Amino acid sequence: MASKFLNILYIDCTNSGISGDMFLAALLDLLPNPEQILDLLSDLKEYLTGVSKLKIKLKKVNKNELRVNQLQLKIKEKKAYRSVKALKDSLNRFIKEKGYLSQVSKYANNVLDTLIKAEAHVHEKLDDKIHLHELSSIDTLIDILGVSKALELLGVFSGNFKIYCSDLPVGGGAIEAAHGLIPIPAPATVNILETSNLKITPGPIQDELSTPTGVALLTNLNPILKKPSFNIHKVGQSLGQKNFPNFLNMLRIFIGQIDSEISEDLDNPLLKYREKVSVIETNVDDISGEVIGDFIEIMENEEVLDVQVNQSITKKNRPSYVIKVLTKPESKYQIIGKIIHTLGTLGVRYYTVDRICVERQIKVTQINIDQAIYPIRYKLSYIIIEGEKKIVNIKPEYDDLRNLRDKTKYSVNILQDLFFNSIDIEKEKEKSK
Repeated sequence: MASKFLNILYIDCTNSGISGDMFLAALLDLLPNPEQILDLLSDLKEYLTGVSKLKIKLKKVNKNELRVNQLQLKIKEKKAYRSVKALKDSLNRFIKEKGYLSQVSKYANNVLDTLIKAEAHVHEKLDDKIHLHELSSIDTLIDILGVSKALELLGVFSGNFKIYCSDLPVGGGAIEAAHGLIPIPAPATVNILETSNLKITPGPIQDELSTPTGVALLTNLNPILKKPSFNIHKVGQSLGQKNFPNFLNMLRIFIGQIDSEISEDLDNPLLKYREKVSVIETNVDDISGEVIGDFIEIMENEEVLDVQVNQSITKKNRPSYVIKVLTKPESKYQIIGKIIHTLGTLGVRYYTVDRICVERQIKVTQINIDQAIYPIRYKLSYIIIEGEKKIVNIKPEYDDLRNLRDKTKYSVNILQDLFFNSIDIEKEKEKSK
């Protein structure tokens, strides 16, 4: 019989942001023998040229009467920068010789690749042509290999684990880097965030709170962005290297268990497409069809998502209409005012509900009609499951079909058939992967 509970890791970045050393120090707080990993990582100086000294220490430091982990490194290295190849070769030689599991190796390589691609994007160079500066230091490999091994020992890669994450503070202001002053979050961090599912909050202080390495480590775990209800087994805590007067800079990672049925709900890929909408309704039985038509035209110029008019029977058996408008919650009172003034209704109902609204793209293709080429827009709707686009529907734009009807004298129905005959559905699916 399958277990009713799943193990979870909840990464609470609310009071910290995320960096590689903080992530590693908090994970080590969850392990019974953190020295095992520190001893392992101390051998890294033999795998990267230019490193003459490497000492890694995990200390308990005081923070507001709390004893919290902090990772302290003493490094001497001569290299100002390293090539992508040198860094990848060192990472993979270490992984092979130290017996990392294959899924752990894949995670570590994905993290490093994420960092390399971000730097290449920022500097507009091919991945293998860039020279890494800050990111080529040995402490980047310490963070990646240390976090990977800690997650392995905690059983995170076993399959019976879910990872959850809070919103991510990123800080603000500017910071001095190898190429001069750059904005916070750093360009490489922004690039990683753009391609991730992480949710950020700017601030709350003017300093760097989330680093490229920390964000790369986090996003490659594909965390669920929810605050789960769970039973705590243990909490790991760590401090960053900077002290701020009004900000803790303390990362907390909780390990515990969650009901598997609740987890399945929270893990559903459709959840990220959930949004709030307001439904506004009124009954009218004393206005003409012309007034209702005029009202619909007015609504087309307002912040509404949909308008419906349904026939009904009210008290005293009078025929009437139920007019229903969908809008964003922040626009509801504006729309209610328009309904009252346009229709003269005495009462309006409204309520806010959740809806699932999948992603969509507007694309353009060319279709051949009687030896003439016409452009036509179409809507490609899809959902993303485990990083892969799954097509929901492909539909030509009605306005374009109507314009083509006037130009070609073919009916909309026939034009739809011509569109679907001209577009390669399988090719669209392949392009969307």
